[in-house]
Amino acid sequence: MAALKTQKNKASVKEFLQSVPDEKKRKDCETLLKIMKEATGEKAFMWGDSIVGFGDYHYKSERSRQEGDWFIAGFSPRKTSLTLYLMAGISNYKVLVGQLGKCKISGSCLHINRLADVDPKVLKELIVTAFHDFKERVKNKA
Repeated sequence: MAALKTQKNKASVKEFLQSVPDEKKRKDCETLLKIMKEATGEKAFMWGDSIVGFGDYHYKSERSRQEGDWFIAGFSPRKTSLTLYLMAGISNYKVLVGQLGKCKISGSCLHINRLADVDPKVLKELIVTAFHDFKERVKNKA
């Protein structure tokens, strides 16, 4: 079975964020880094070459033989938006998402054009809640 391409590595988060070409997006990423560090209580690591992740867990798929390590929460500055990844799933937090502001959701992803489009307190609460809920879920599965 092929190894996952997106793996935790020792690349510099700071250097990655400094390489974001759009200045506004770069500043949003730096702010989001602070929010996510506070919300998760975890150190940021690079996952692959474009995702900043916080926390990790080991998974083994029940449907396939695939297993590996993955981050619990993370973000990536994509071309059209900032994408936040919350492994707890976004649909589990409809009330918070409804209070967040302008964003799009798909699966475990939250897409934000600019941080100014969302309420930072609600965003932090969403990250805190989803991160800790997922950690509990993983702990109880073990």
